[in-house]
This record gives sequence, structure tokens and C-alpha cells, in this order.
Amino acid sequence: MTLRKPPAAPQTPATPRTPETPQTPVAPQTPVAPPPRWAVRAAHLTALVVLPSGLWRIALVLGHPAGYTEAGFEPFATVDAKVWMLTLSVVSELVALLTLGLVRPWGEVVPRWIPLIGGRRVRPLAAVVPAALGAAALTLIWATVPLWWTYPHADLTPTGNLVVGILYQPLFLWGPLTAAVTVSYHRRHRARHRVRRRG
Repeated sequence: MTLRKPPAAPQTPATPRTPETPQTPVAPQTPVAPPPRWAVRAAHLTALVVLPSGLWRIALVLGHPAGYTEAGFEPFATVDAKVWMLTLSVVSELVALLTLGLVRPWGEVVPRWIPLIGGRRVRPLAAVVPAALGAAALTLIWATVPLWWTYPHADLTPTGNLVVGILYQPLFLWGPLTAAVTVSYHRRHRARHRVRRRG
């Protein structure tokens, strides 16, 4: 008796392998160079130059003549004047503190606690353009402060004229300091852009 071999199972044709698409490696983001020490100091000094005149205005808000004669102080005793002086002092200091963003991480990436835009990277021009325009405006506004004592101030006492003039002198540096820190910020980001292009 002859044994028959079982029929071979039909072979399934092999499925051709699809070549894998090579993935383009993602280049790591080039970090921004840290700000130079002089820029950090200039940014902190910017916040300080606004402080003396702001504290003087707050003294007026609290009812102290702060160098004014009795007649000269009368316009500052109204509620509207006090609200204006307090607002001016607070806003000026906040604007000066924004300069710190040009040398701090929150000037590179928006803090996450800020709604809608938190965590996003700050576009360099979005920081440079307002800072440069602000620096130019502040330089023009306070350019004549060193000439304080050449103008008459009949509403101030002689001592008040001297002291108030001294308190306002630091504002002469507000614009130039902001401009210097802005230039440093711009140079650091421009250098990173060049490195990315070469890479």
C-alpha cells in the first residue's frame, strides 16, 4: 500500500514591505546668550531712577506739601489731582520694571500664568520695537531735566526747588538706560538668528 503525501498548504504571497520614510531630525533650538552684566545692572538701575520722583508725588498724595508753598500746594489737594499723581507714579514704575524683561527669562517666554499667551515664546521684534520707541520718547521728555534750576518755580519754596530738582534728575537717565538694554537684547537675539541660519 502506497502512502500519499498530504497536499502542501498554499503559500500566501509575501506582502511587500513599504520603505520607511526617513524622519528629518529636529534641530535643537539655539539658546539665547545670557545678557551681559552691564545690561542687567542697567535694567535694575532703570527701575531705580523712577523711584525718587514717584515717592515725592506719593508724599503729595498723602497731604505733605513736599516743597510747595501753601498757595502752590492747593491744586494738589483735590481728589482728582491725588488720583492722577498716584496713577502716574504707579504706571511710571511699572513701565520702568518692564525693562527687566529684556534681561530676564520672562522676556524670552511669556509666563504661563498669563491667559491665552502664557508659555509662548516672545518674538524679538515684539519686545524691541516698543522698547526702542519708549526709550526715544523718554529721552525727549526728560531731556531738559538738567536745566530744572534755570526755570522759575514760584510755587515752590527755595528749599523745595532745590530738593525737587534733585529728585527729578535721575529721570534724565531713564531713556538712555532703556535704549542701552534694548540694544543688548536685540544683539543677543540677532546673534542667535545668525547661528540658526548657519546651522
